[in-house]
Amino acid sequence: MTVLLLLGKGFEHMETGVFIDIMGWAREIFKHDVRVTTCGYSREVISTFGVPIVVDTVIDAVRAEDYDALAIPGGFRSSGFFEEAYDSAFLRLIRDFDAQEKPIASVCTAALALGRSGILSGRRATTYHLDQSGRINELESYGVNVMRERLVTDGKIITSCGPSSAAEVAFALLEMLIGTEDTEKVRAAMGYCGK
Repeated sequence: MTVLLLLGKGFEHMETGVFIDIMGWAREIFKHDVRVTTCGYSREVISTFGVPIVVDTVIDAVRAEDYDALAIPGGFRSSGFFEEAYDSAFLRLIRDFDAQEKPIASVCTAALALGRSGILSGRRATTYHLDQSGRINELESYGVNVMRERLVTDGKIITSCGPSSAAEVAFALLEMLIGTEDTEKVRAAMGYCGK
């Protein structure tokens, strides 16, 4: 199984690393064939706080049918996150994963890209809501039934309220891929006690 980790310019490292580590623990310690492929618009993507990372592939080379799940960390508007997260190729890829009924996990403001893509219309979701409801209002404008909760799962779509929920999102995605019992083993081995 391969998770596509889609990084928009201005992504947050904290929301990114958890997918790599949690899937890595499932693979290396518990022998589940779960891999992560990082993806961006170019081979080097600059994070919110100016740290560059080199990704495995670029968005133009990606097809949803080659992956089992999609994970998208959020980012800062001031760092240009939405310039790429709202781009047609980014939104098309989200729609392709949804059309193929594959799990999609987003952290914090990445839910806004899901909303803009149209896949959250009529569904329950959440996003960052510590900014006097600015992001919540935007998410609602896409026809989303917004829940002011830490983590919201609607079918195979996972959304969350902020950076501190990133590990919960990664575990929820892992659970969709390998099941509850084995995910709990990974969670316990990493020192996460309960949900």
